[in-house]
Amino acid sequence: MDNSHRALNVSSEIGKLKTVLLHRPGKELENLMPDYLDRLLFDDIPYLKIAQEEHDKFAKILKENGVEVVYLEELAAEAIEDESVRERFVEEFLNEANVLGEGKRRSLKEYFKQFNSRQLIDKVMQGVRKTELPRYKPKTLTDMVDDNYPFLVDPMPNLYFTRDPFATIGTGITLNHMKTETRNRETIFAKYIFENHPRFKGEYIPIWFNRDEKTSLEGGDELILNKKTIAIGISERTEAASIEKFAKNILNSGQTFEQILAFDIPKKRAFMHLDTVFTMVDYDKFTIHPQIEGPLTVYSITKSKEKEDELKIVKEEASLEDILKKYLGLEKVTLIRCANGNNIDAAREQWNDGSNTLAIAPGEVIVYSRNYVTNKILEENGIKIHVMPSSELSRGRGGPRCMSMPLIREDIKNN
Repeated sequence: MDNSHRALNVSSEIGKLKTVLLHRPGKELENLMPDYLDRLLFDDIPYLKIAQEEHDKFAKILKENGVEVVYLEELAAEAIEDESVRERFVEEFLNEANVLGEGKRRSLKEYFKQFNSRQLIDKVMQGVRKTELPRYKPKTLTDMVDDNYPFLVDPMPNLYFTRDPFATIGTGITLNHMKTETRNRETIFAKYIFENHPRFKGEYIPIWFNRDEKTSLEGGDELILNKKTIAIGISERTEAASIEKFAKNILNSGQTFEQILAFDIPKKRAFMHLDTVFTMVDYDKFTIHPQIEGPLTVYSITKSKEKEDELKIVKEEASLEDILKKYLGLEKVTLIRCANGNNIDAAREQWNDGSNTLAIAPGEVIVYSRNYVTNKILEENGIKIHVMPSSELSRGRGGPRCMSMPLIREDIKNN
């Protein structure tokens, strides 16, 4: 199957990156407040000016290496240019932002009318402070109960982690149902882009998992190891039931994928997604946080040969190296441990996503500068690294892979 001219095509983690979706951090970061960090899933408040400079250097590295960079905010704005689409978007956004009070809802609709499409997208991403609508007065009980809260609409500070709301798999996507209400709102942008943007509107884009599902699936847990094998984390953010539903859809889709490896990883903040503890950097090389090797359980999921539309699920008893060798057809696998397994350095660099790399070609990755111990080890293992600044972006608890959603990769040899 020749997918070279498809709007979407990702059949590996390491194929040469051709097109990637980013979101340049915006004023949503300036609407972070210490009292509401937990609510918005942040541990700290990045300094926006420096975060944007760092992000621009990230984009520059990508562009200098032949990658087309497209931006979530630009595609979303172009997708709602039509007046009827824009009205539908505003209505759905207010529902997802949990704006229930009629007075508040009316005020926001009126407020949004002053903006063009790009300004509207920026504004809904940034959040709306009550001080922006000085004439707004709560009238309903719902509005009055929330009167001390400083926002009419919460900001979306996690948006620069474009990896999670949807994931390109083969020539389709999982349009994800996120674990938290805060992040689930982010998936609306992908929905409108794939339904309405001229770049995708005429294309058939299958959806392997949809945002209206009741269980969660997030893109940081979805890794495409090769054209036959997908790894998915059972994690703090992705539930086993979602993986089963996705597996049934993708394995019966006519795409090239034949098996899912479900990695049951510890359910805690530092191990939020599979890609925070495990990423692929070359045909036979992987970064890994040493703490997941012992407790890691892997389940292989394939189509049942006995019963159509059923799955065969096997708990793998082998080591991680042997499981990877078996399913990827490799004679040898190299696991590159974060900070070489040193307890103190690995814990520190893992907190700053030392195991989270973005491959732009086989054996060539983008990494955070602050993870210098792990970066040196990558180089010693023959990996070419592109180092980006990371003092502020890393405060959001995500690395280069988290901040990028590949739309097109070249198929790799022997894939």
